[in-house]
Parts: sequence; structure tokens; C-alpha cells
Amino acid sequence: MALQDSEMAQITAHVSEYVKLHLTEWMAERNMGKSLPMYEIEIRERVIRVEEELRHQRELMQQWFEQVDKRLEQVDKRLDQVDKRLDQVDKRFEQVDKHFEQVDKHFEQVDKRFEQLERRLDARFENLIRRLDRFMIWSFGLTVTMAGIIISVLKLWR
Repeated sequence: MALQDSEMAQITAHVSEYVKLHLTEWMAERNMGKSLPMYEIEIRERVIRVEEELRHQRELMQQWFEQVDKRLEQVDKRLDQVDKRLDQVDKRFEQVDKHFEQVDKHFEQVDKRFEQLERRLDARFENLIRRLDRFMIWSFGLTVTMAGIIISVLKLWR
């Protein structure tokens, strides 16, 4: 015959209550059954194990701190390298600025040359305009004179 679930649950409940009631008694008997020197030896062994574990933990922490220090030194070195690179970049920018200043000076010189060329061309055009004006005046005067001569010659022949 197999036990039913409800019967099994009742038996489990009775056993757990019995163990709970008598557990403290059994623990006390176990500890009291040992002699006091044995109990002290056991405590000393536990203290020694705890001290050894603490020492081991301290060593691990020291190793970890050393690794952190090494890592920080590496970061410092990298930051120094970055600073050096930034200094180099600054120098390059200064060189580029100088180059731009030279280019600006060159453009100023080119502007001056264009202004000089413009002035010379203006002077030449003014000179050409004066010459054309004189030519037109002389041409007009010559045309009027020739027309006058031709008219007077034609009047005389009639």
C-alpha cells in the first residue's frame, strides 16, 4: 500500500516539528560532550584558519592595488603621449597659421599688382581716349574744311 499525499504531508509535518523541538538539545549535547580543551583547540584552529584567510585576502588586495597602480601609471604614460601629440598638433597649427599669413601677404602683393595694373590700364585708356578725341576733332575739322573747299570750288566753277 502506498501512502497518500495527505498522509505523507502529515508525517513530514510531525517529523519537522520533532526535529525543531530537539535540535537545540542535540547541538548542546554535541558541544557539551566535548571537553573544554578540545573545544578551545577547535576554536583556535578556526581562528588560525580565519587569520590565514584574512592574510590571503590582504595579499590579494595588495596584488589588486599593485595592478591598479600599474594601470594608473600606464594611463599616465598614455596621457603624456597624448599631451605630446597635442603639442605636435599645436605646432602644426602654428605652422599652418604662418603659412596662411604668408599666403595673405602674397595675396596682398597680388592685389597691389592688380591695382598698379589697373592704374596703368586706366592711364593708357585715358591716353587713348584723348588721342581718339583729338583724332575726331582733327577729322571733323578736316572734313568740314574739305567740305568748305569743295563747296567753294564747285561755286566757282558754276
